[in-house]
Amino acid sequence: MSTDKQISVLLVEDHVVMRQGLCALLAVDGRFKVAGEARTGREAVKLAEILQPDVILMDIALPELNGIEATRQILDTNPTAKVVVLSAYSDVAYVERMNAVGVAGFLEKQTSAKFLTKALADVAEGKTYFSPEIFRRLRGNPRKTRGRDGLLKPMAHRLTRREAEVLQLVAEGMPNKRIATSLCISVKTVEKHRQQLMDKLNIHDTASLTRYAIATGVIECGVKLEII
Repeated sequence: MSTDKQISVLLVEDHVVMRQGLCALLAVDGRFKVAGEARTGREAVKLAEILQPDVILMDIALPELNGIEATRQILDTNPTAKVVVLSAYSDVAYVERMNAVGVAGFLEKQTSAKFLTKALADVAEGKTYFSPEIFRRLRGNPRKTRGRDGLLKPMAHRLTRREAEVLQLVAEGMPNKRIATSLCISVKTVEKHRQQLMDKLNIHDTASLTRYAIATGVIECGVKLEII
């Protein structure tokens, strides 16, 4: 990449203050320009396709579509896209799942500005960048056979992309009619996907689906759920 060309970055973060801070940080550095900002995983997928940024800085805990699924969809559409994770969630399970879907980097949110900008610059040049702590965790946990969604195959039950989307929206407390509107499909189709994922997971009530979603990182534990 030419040194006189600014690196375009798509910020994917649902907290306004965090986005503002990242914008300010990148502006001060001078090597980067913020091409766009996404509040949800679904917005991230759309903007990634439209803007084609050099690097996508992705959070994991996002409404509507979590960062893991958003990254998977982005890379399914454009395998050359470069995604760097910046998340408060750095447990081995999260790191392994994001690594499995093909991210180019992973840093904790407590990372210093110096390391964040280095990660973005390195990834834009085609390198990978995992913080020392993340790298240590990956080395300490040998890669296991995983599905394309980043879950261990015995647990993943091979949910389709649409089933994974429905799972998150159900777990967030969204009723079928609103899920249908959000995904631009019929209520009957939502009900079909919902039943299929319940059958695959052998889970037959919404509360248990929500617990499964939290346990597997589909949604964060503190998410504010709506009442159906």
